[in-house]
Amino acid sequence: MNKIKIDNRNHVQNFGAPYIIAEIGANHNGDMDLAKEMILSAKQCGAHCVKFQSWTPDSLVSKEEYDRNRVYNDSPKKHFGSLREMVNKYTLTNDQHKELKEFCDSHSIQFASSPFSTGEADLLDDLGVPFFKIASMDINNLDFIRYVASKKKPIIISTGMANLSEIEKAVAVCNEVGNKEVILLHCISIYPPDYQDIHLNNITMLQKTFGLPVGFSDHTIGTSIPLASVALGVCIIEKHFTLDKELPGWDHEISADPSELSVICEGSQHINKALGNYKRTVSEAEESKKLKFRRSLVVKQSLNKGHLLTKEDLTAKRPGNQIPPDQIDFVIGRKINQDIGEDEVLKWEYL
Repeated sequence: MNKIKIDNRNHVQNFGAPYIIAEIGANHNGDMDLAKEMILSAKQCGAHCVKFQSWTPDSLVSKEEYDRNRVYNDSPKKHFGSLREMVNKYTLTNDQHKELKEFCDSHSIQFASSPFSTGEADLLDDLGVPFFKIASMDINNLDFIRYVASKKKPIIISTGMANLSEIEKAVAVCNEVGNKEVILLHCISIYPPDYQDIHLNNITMLQKTFGLPVGFSDHTIGTSIPLASVALGVCIIEKHFTLDKELPGWDHEISADPSELSVICEGSQHINKALGNYKRTVSEAEESKKLKFRRSLVVKQSLNKGHLLTKEDLTAKRPGNQIPPDQIDFVIGRKINQDIGEDEVLKWEYL
């Protein structure tokens, strides 16, 4: 699988160093100062990119759904008012998109967002986002995916709630418009999922099935699961991000805070380096350790010149700088050419 250039500084590929996306989403709570504080914190933690969500009150939710959620009590501790009130509060205007993009540019961190309509895709394209992200909810929205893919930028598709056929169709419509720069994200669209429902092995399955770079969009609590995904070769880790898990809003409770995001950013780099390759390799540092840590043949008691060595005369002790114990068969039955003291390391020149 070739690398996909995701921005001017970063390429992604399976088993490459993961590209870390801090998913701010709507965790800015409609507060631009909070949004900028989150951007700076994500940058400090080591994230490559911050990602928002782009919708309008009319592009995401129907009147029927608004009417059904006049009191949004999915999680009373974290929400307020009706669904319409929250969507209105968390919506970013076009000017706010531009302001956040310019703020990210000035602080050398990538700005991205998930569009939820063609108009928002156009806005993000005009802003020069490095890639497009298709949310799990839109994986079967094929006309929309086709439109976004036609802009010929890398397209990242979350696969939450999708079966293989749906994933295949989403990839196919990208290819139909000549966009081969497709990245899949293994995703479980539960916040948070039970561990037995995460199925990290699907990462390997998606890599083999589609021959595409595969990342992980994580909704678990903590850092262990996204870090575990690095060992399976994910090219991207997307993790919801907040400054305070107690803030009101949709996703703060399941988001990583700065300390957790720092662990994910740093740990993913360490794990990727530690994976190394399939070829058995002994490093120079390890080779030098052999002299100290391994054993050499040692005589158990004083022996006189001319003594014929037997197995009972020998043991093995540190250091490992003389005859190794796996060569004892080349020693037994040979005469020594000088007196050797008790517990002395045997040398080839003594034989």
